[in-house]
Amino acid sequence: MALIVQKYGGSSVRNTERIKHVAERVVAAHAEGHDVVVVVSAMGDTTDQLLRMAYEMGPVPSRRELDMLLTSGERISNALTAMAVHTLGVPACSFSGAQAGVITSSAHGRARIIGIEPWRVREALDHGTIAMVAGFQGVSRETREVTTLGRGGSDTTAIALAAALKADVCEIYTDVAGVYTADPRIVPDARQLQHLTYEAMQAMAAGGAKVLAPSSVAYASRHGVTVHVRSSADGDGPGTVVSAGAPEELRTPPAPFTGVAHDLSSAEVTMTAVPDRPGVTADVFGLLADAGAESDLVVHHAVPSPDGPRSDITLVLPASDAPAVLAALRRHRDGLGYEGVTYRDDIGRVSLVGSGMRERTGALTAFREALTGAGVPVGPVSASDTRISAVCRSPRLPEGIRALHEAFGLGAGVTVAQPAGGRRRRPS
Repeated sequence: MALIVQKYGGSSVRNTERIKHVAERVVAAHAEGHDVVVVVSAMGDTTDQLLRMAYEMGPVPSRRELDMLLTSGERISNALTAMAVHTLGVPACSFSGAQAGVITSSAHGRARIIGIEPWRVREALDHGTIAMVAGFQGVSRETREVTTLGRGGSDTTAIALAAALKADVCEIYTDVAGVYTADPRIVPDARQLQHLTYEAMQAMAAGGAKVLAPSSVAYASRHGVTVHVRSSADGDGPGTVVSAGAPEELRTPPAPFTGVAHDLSSAEVTMTAVPDRPGVTADVFGLLADAGAESDLVVHHAVPSPDGPRSDITLVLPASDAPAVLAALRRHRDGLGYEGVTYRDDIGRVSLVGSGMRERTGALTAFREALTGAGVPVGPVSASDTRISAVCRSPRLPEGIRALHEAFGLGAGVTVAQPAGGRRRRPS
């Protein structure tokens, strides 16, 4: 008998029929003698619908009230799934994140899990009950407020519970069969990867791959949690195992490149003609922090001005953070001294993921040539040891993804795997 944590994404529970299908899968695992903990996301587009209503109330909703609103989506799907399990004759008990003992930092909208006290979940399991936990949420012990964990927070909830409960495996059920070398909806010959190291999955997730959130992979890596990504429609498929080292049967020679990831959720905010003075960039980052936002790319471009040295400062940030950032910049226009602000939401980012990227002679050049050869205008490019990324206009991004996938030999018929070794825990 194993202890299994299962997480089901929003597409897996988008309507009551899907919820009933999930309940059948959960009950089947329980019937095999396993202890089962289930984490569910909000149904389908519920979170987006709630956000639209919130922004109809005002351009910058209270982050505290936004968390109160958004956590309701997961609680609804959680309770409905528990009801469906009950109907199949198996006891189930639904918990909010706070009831399940998910303790977080106090930052609304982007809280971090700092501890799990799952005594109520453990008590339910000891009584033969399936424990259902609402994902994406917790409670701050410092402020006693409900918080949300940001994008992919349900993944993080599931993996954190698996770590706290010392589960045998954490199964992430989604609408794809596993992790691919690229989005198979864009690249028809994208290959499914049977195993990824934490480092490789972290790089894919940071590049925009939606299968797992970066924060959830980081948590799994810190606590040695084996993660098995599987299809909610075909849960018996091989899926993709994410762990420190590959199981013996999946070990193959390491390959230099893992895949191509992309992200369409970015926006670009540019302050024009900002005076070049010491500390201006720090001031901008301070405003971002106060607005509860973050930017992982800042570009300075010097512009001529009769008033002395000035630069345009461009921030690439999540589109969801843009309203709060624009409002903060407008409030502090006099202090920053910029002339104007422009905003674009047709921003995409494409990343080539691999290992030792900075040491691979010609990789950056080949990356640029593949994009320009496909007619994709290339914006700022950044490079780390695990990925090379470029900002592009989103309408041209599919061409760039396909060009990179082909240029770096990632298609069907080419074996790509990650180095084996390290700790291993038994996947289901």
